[in-house]
Amino acid sequence: MPAQACAGRVACHTRGMKTFLVIAVCGLGFMQTCLAADKIEYRLLATSKTSTMEKELNEAGEAGYSMVSVMGGETAFGGKEVVVVMGRKASDPVSRRHFKLLATSKTSTLEKELRAAGAESFEYRGETVFESAFGGKEVSVILEQSSGGSQKKIDYRVLSTSKTSTLQKELQAAGAEGYECLGMMVGKTAMGGAETISILRKYLD
Repeated sequence: MPAQACAGRVACHTRGMKTFLVIAVCGLGFMQTCLAADKIEYRLLATSKTSTMEKELNEAGEAGYSMVSVMGGETAFGGKEVVVVMGRKASDPVSRRHFKLLATSKTSTLEKELRAAGAESFEYRGETVFESAFGGKEVSVILEQSSGGSQKKIDYRVLSTSKTSTLQKELQAAGAEGYECLGMMVGKTAMGGAETISILRKYLD
């Protein structure tokens, strides 16, 4: 085989290998970018005090974390804590969030505080029950306000009853007015009984 032909084949093979390596490196870089874009960072908050929880929620909110989930009750260690999971996408620009934690044993007070927060465009994120070491229980609602989010005002309504038939009737009436049911929980009345508490929302024009 002529030397010039061999040299030509070697050169073509070398160029082909270089092209393959460039494509492989670019593909790897693209995969790494995609993986980085999908990465989610979590922060776990756990406390038995509402004041501490609100403080920690806002500290996480300043770092761009949004609320993912909330759970109240006994932990695996036997304590009574409320646990909140916060999350943020690593690829997203940091958007500060402000949180409010409303906690009360009276549904009338809860509705009043919810409406005040709704006038400031705070969005419902979750609800639970804070239980103290002394046996006290408070219905608690977590609200979030994003610096870049919607500024629509919201009207909240709280329904509370111990009868499912009454709840059905009240939900139907509220739904006819455009209220959306966000969540339900069981709370304790001042007399020691149990009642179902429903939180509803309607955006105002």
